[in-house]
Amino acid sequence: MSAQPDHTPAAPYAPAPGAPAELLAQLQADRRAERWVPAFEREWAAALEESRRTFSLTTLYEVVHVWQARLASAPAVDVFVASGHDETGFVDMAEVRGRRRR
Repeated sequence: MSAQPDHTPAAPYAPAPGAPAELLAQLQADRRAERWVPAFEREWAAALEESRRTFSLTTLYEVVHVWQARLASAPAVDVFVASGHDETGFVDMAEVRGRRRR
């Protein structure tokens, strides 16, 4: 019997080598740059430190994927916010989290 798992977890999709720099340029060009660039840089620095500590690129890949998704979904979020839809019926996640802690 082997101690090795009978399956290998799928490796995260590896972004292109220049993806972080391209992503940063896109963030800098976005109207939210004042908030988003520092947030990306903090997350990237933390992921880089994690990568150095663990010898794994997974965290770096995850940061790139999350920010790519954030940028890709931003126009749809803008349209929704501009539409004036009433979101008072949505679940308040802060309230839900607060209930779990009690």
